[in-house]
Amino acid sequence: MNEDETSVGIGSPPEHRRQMRLKALWIGIWLAFMSAPVKDLLDGHHTPWATALGTFGLLVFVGSYLILVYRHTSKALDPVRVRSAIAFLGTLAVVLSLTLGTPWLVLFVYVSVSVGATLPLSIARWLIPVVTAVLIAIGLTGEHPREITTALAFPALLGGFAMTGIRQMIRTTIQLREARATVAQLAANEERLRLARDLHDLLGHSLSLITLKSELAGRMLPDRPELAAAQVADIEQVSRQALVDVRSAVTGYRRPTLPGELAGARTALAAAGVDADIPADVPDGLPEKAEEVLAWGLREAVTNVVRHSGARRCTVTLTPRQTLDGRVLELTVADDGRGAAGTTPGNGLTGLTERLASVDGTLTTRATQPRSGKGFTMVLSVPFESGLGSAE
Repeated sequence: MNEDETSVGIGSPPEHRRQMRLKALWIGIWLAFMSAPVKDLLDGHHTPWATALGTFGLLVFVGSYLILVYRHTSKALDPVRVRSAIAFLGTLAVVLSLTLGTPWLVLFVYVSVSVGATLPLSIARWLIPVVTAVLIAIGLTGEHPREITTALAFPALLGGFAMTGIRQMIRTTIQLREARATVAQLAANEERLRLARDLHDLLGHSLSLITLKSELAGRMLPDRPELAAAQVADIEQVSRQALVDVRSAVTGYRRPTLPGELAGARTALAAAGVDADIPADVPDGLPEKAEEVLAWGLREAVTNVVRHSGARRCTVTLTPRQTLDGRVLELTVADDGRGAAGTTPGNGLTGLTERLASVDGTLTTRATQPRSGKGFTMVLSVPFESGLGSAE
């Protein structure tokens, strides 16, 4: 079964019934604390009429609580409705606690959790203590045992403030997801604009020249065919050069870059549940071909970590070094997985070795923990002369 079909990300609304059931189950687990009111109803301490009204009140309370938390934790669509629902839950908790006894004080815990889960911190930070104070006030009146009241006061207070943190985390995650989508859209728009500008610069002059020479050749063709043939030859030369320029531009857009692969590695490892330590910056002055080879190498290494290593942690470093053969830039990808002892290099490493050879680079592999043979470390080294001083 696909993980995406069964899990709901933090701050993500459920997309189908399976995810809706999963979210409802996660929220419903906390209803286990309702066992005290349920037991009180089943013990038969109350009259049939009080038991029936208590059962109805409990069902209404639970239903209102589930709807409120389920719909408004990630995004409060209607603040007035949310506050009215919390006021209703608080009133119902007061009535049931005063009429049916101590076991019903637990309802205030759910009122406090609802406040923390649905209201802004500026309101929740004073309303949660108010709900807890009402719980204590009712618990200390009448025949309610003080031990139970004290025991419920802490979950009400701590549970409410804990839910404010969870709610803030959900809201932050939603904002980050929206910001990431916006950045991706802006980046795509910028790429389209850049491609349009480059193609205009590459083809505008060439196509204009081809059009002009075509018209000139057409006028020369009846009387001076030899000059028309020369114009046609020029048209062929210009069109060939334009084709070369377009291919170079498109190849540049398709070429992987090291900053892009570092960002992709960070996303891929996080999605696979691997704790990643990845640099944010790339040294300036890295030759284009060497950067492309390192980008392919990083992609291959991260793919192996995600698919085959079973690692829990992966570290990526970019280190300029001085060697006897000159200055080099080393890309190291190390994980703590099962290692590669007894395995033979696959097509990916073979192809990567060939790419490195084209830029006079090298590839070395070893166990991250030599004594135990655990983990796998891949080191790619490419010549790096320009820009190294600033990187150090």
